[in-house]
Amino acid sequence: MLLTGIVIGIVLHATLPLPPKFRNFNYSNLFYSIAESSIITFLTWESTLWFDHWVSKFLPWEKSFWRRFFLVMLGSCMLCVMFFISVGYIFNYYICMFPMLEDKLLFKICFIVAIGASIMILMVEFGVQIFTKWKQSLVEIEQYKSQTMQAKLDNLKHQVNPHFLFNNMSVLTSLIYKDQDKAADFVQQLSKVYRYLLDQTSSELVCLEEEMKFLESYIYLLQIRYSPNLTIENRISVNQLKRLIPPFSVQLLLENAIKHNEVSTEKPLLIELSIEDEMLIVKNNKNPRISEEESSKKGLKNIQSRYAYFTDKPVEIVDLPRSFIVKIPLLQEE
Repeated sequence: MLLTGIVIGIVLHATLPLPPKFRNFNYSNLFYSIAESSIITFLTWESTLWFDHWVSKFLPWEKSFWRRFFLVMLGSCMLCVMFFISVGYIFNYYICMFPMLEDKLLFKICFIVAIGASIMILMVEFGVQIFTKWKQSLVEIEQYKSQTMQAKLDNLKHQVNPHFLFNNMSVLTSLIYKDQDKAADFVQQLSKVYRYLLDQTSSELVCLEEEMKFLESYIYLLQIRYSPNLTIENRISVNQLKRLIPPFSVQLLLENAIKHNEVSTEKPLLIELSIEDEMLIVKNNKNPRISEEESSKKGLKNIQSRYAYFTDKPVEIVDLPRSFIVKIPLLQEE
């Protein structure tokens, strides 16, 4: 900034016509001219940065680029004018006699140059911010891709891990001997779970209606396995199914509830699905396991990270003494 001010001072002194009192060149005049331009540049630069950061708190680039641009541009020019006149008066009356204030032509030229310098400073700042935002967005996109792929991999592992297969094969074996029709239904629902898993491997968002159809098959498998000790109440109405969510979000929450709670005759588990205030709510009563399964604690964090990419509205987690509640935002297609 100081170097910029010195350069501007030299350029002004070399290019602008000097008034009569400055016809005779001397180093004092040059020094004072450079000092004045340096102070104005410094004050304009710092105040512009402060004003821009203040505006960013309530008007970020992402919401309104042009409103932010013109607002900061106007504020910067006004600050430049203020410093130009005030510093000019201070130098004129207390430090060195500058006839600029009496010479209207010189005043206009210096005023235009000051405004131009202010705009140049602001353009540099805007360029730096836009470039920084662009690099940040690239990093966020790569992070989101990594998190999405990890989520898909985790879901695939959960579905095909030996415990999942063993448990479902055990249930299927039992059904074959007891109820062959139900066994056939079980196989059909299991195939739907795997089909949906494979179909959504490249999807970032899915319609809630599609997710609920998948959940019907997934819940069927769970209730066959845990019946009658597991109850899942779906209170989501038909007219609320057109919103979007990241795939497998609700499935992960159901799995999380079963993983961390006991499901038995003595301690039945109730999971409720509902929508309130544009949020999908998954609520379950708490029956903590005596020996809880080892948890990576990545499920909820993964959902939070994936939602952060699409919306500023956070995933809400409410841990109460008798219940555990997770609220995930419903998204709209832009």
